[in-house]
Amino acid sequence: MFGMTTEVATVATVAVVVTMAGWLLGGVEGREPVLHRVGGGKYTWTTNVNFTDWSIHEHFYVGDWLYFGFDKRIYNVLQVNKTSYDSCNENDFVFNVTRGGRDVFNLTQAKPYYFLSGRGFCFQGMKVAIFVEDSPPISSPRISNHSSSIQPLKPLSSLSVLITLAFTKIVLLN
Repeated sequence: MFGMTTEVATVATVAVVVTMAGWLLGGVEGREPVLHRVGGGKYTWTTNVNFTDWSIHEHFYVGDWLYFGFDKRIYNVLQVNKTSYDSCNENDFVFNVTRGGRDVFNLTQAKPYYFLSGRGFCFQGMKVAIFVEDSPPISSPRISNHSSSIQPLKPLSSLSVLITLAFTKIVLLN
């Protein structure tokens, strides 16, 4: 490709194929990340939802995502430490997840995460603790009775596949 030697073209092709295989197989762990709709629905970061009950029936793994759907004019989403979670203290938050009311948060470590809504709504039950585990082994697929609240994320779009295939074809032809 553009004066590439055959050896360089072969290495480039192998790199593209290995990368695609990793994406298509869902990563090293063999498991695709899951999008968890906090509270179980599209817009359920609100009052009158039992977030404790919801979270204990979910399984959270490193790489998964949380989706918070809410009215940003009324509510917010703050990541806090355990002490602030227990006391509903919004002042010393770790991270403000709030952006547009349809916000996501990536669970990057195996540890407990704590979230609450400020403006007094935490005292009305708008808080959730998420306990994240390392990814399960490939041989133990997860089966959930709560399929409405979780959706697998697609690791590679059709456009990405087409671009990668076109690049591979160009490298192989030149």
